[in-house]
Amino acid sequence: MFKEFAKGLTITLKHLLPGNCTTVQYPKQKLQMSPRFRGLHRLIPTPDREKCVACYLCPTVCPAKCITVVPAENEKGEKYPEVFEIDMLRCIFCGYCVEACPMEAIEMTDAYELANFSRDDFHFDKQRLLKSEEGAKVSWKRFFFILLRRLQFSRHFL
Repeated sequence: MFKEFAKGLTITLKHLLPGNCTTVQYPKQKLQMSPRFRGLHRLIPTPDREKCVACYLCPTVCPAKCITVVPAENEKGEKYPEVFEIDMLRCIFCGYCVEACPMEAIEMTDAYELANFSRDDFHFDKQRLLKSEEGAKVSWKRFFFILLRRLQFSRHFL
């Protein structure tokens, strides 16, 4: 009986020693997300024109119906979204909008801090989605995963 008690006590004391901590000091340190993590949405900005052509594939494929797109045409006759909004309170972060986009204009970042005090802060318009730099720095693991997924996707349709 004493042997089992001593064995259990040594296991407990071993886990109390410093250097064996499994938690992260959250505000100062942040966890590295998996390459498959689906965080905050982001429209990819381009310097000359918008990547999104307002094709309606992302609102069509969205199961939560949280994406709103209103198309417009510029002077060259190219379509672009005059309004592109995502209601994050309805979004289920499934990633279907990213997979459906033929122009690869939308992506999901590593940002996971979405807490706010107002419901209006969860309504992301086009300007806010273009400026969303929270998870824009893509790690090499995430880049490799995205590249591999796109290669497999293109092989599937060839």
